Amino acid sequence: MFERPAYIFNQYATAKDEFEIASEETEKKSVYAADDRQAAREELDGLKQAFEDAAQGENGEEVRRRVGNRIRELEQGVVAMEEKAMED
Repeated sequence: MFERPAYIFNQYATAKDEFEIASEETEKKSVYAADDRQAAREELDGLKQAFEDAAQGENGEEVRRRVGNRIRELEQGVVAMEEKAMED
């Protein structure tokens, strides 16, 4: 049975939290929004690197199948948030 590496799960949770905070601050157009978007981007980039490393490992196919979609969805959200911020 496949078990997702704990570091990917933790990194995903952190990246998702940063994204949610950045989204809220961007919607409110707060003074913290730009820094929060940067933090969300940095966490996403770290998550993507951890994912790539894990995908090269012993359970690579399973990692890609189980975690890959979540990461792609999060990345789409971050990109959309960044684009929205540039429009405002």
